[in-house]
Amino acid sequence: MDFQKLILARYSVRSYRPDPVPEELLLKVLEAARLAPTAHNAQAFRVVVVHTRGREAELLRVYPREWFVKAPIVLAVCAVPAEAWSRRRFDGWSAAETDATIATDYMILAAADLGLGTCWVAAFDPRAAREVLHLPDDVVPVSFTPLGWPADQPGAKERKPLQDLVRNERW
Repeated sequence: MDFQKLILARYSVRSYRPDPVPEELLLKVLEAARLAPTAHNAQAFRVVVVHTRGREAELLRVYPREWFVKAPIVLAVCAVPAEAWSRRRFDGWSAAETDATIATDYMILAAADLGLGTCWVAAFDPRAAREVLHLPDDVVPVSFTPLGWPADQPGAKERKPLQDLVRNERW
């Protein structure tokens, strides 16, 4: 699929079939995260692969929507700030969460290219995420997405017009 078709086809899936995701497709999705650009190529993120079967109750503590646990897999993307590049010379800004976000986007696009569904979830309970995933204190949960076969069809995409989003030369 060419990129323009891919970004038009990708949508936030909120209904999943229970069919398993073949390991080779999961590995392709994870490989997309590995190949994602990161600041100074630091790759300051980790992906936690969670199989939902038998873990529904604890995953619902993280994000309490039934559709979230209907896919066979949930991917949790976490930032590792200690490994990230930062703008030390200027303001100390860390690229850790940006790196994790880019990795998430690459996985979501790779999944769509393979016919799999995802849905970016940022409205999760970070405390519950830390507990459920057993995250160390120095790791930051950034995003979650179910990964599975869509059981619905995409609706119309509503987006702002380009002229509302782009500035030329100055703000």
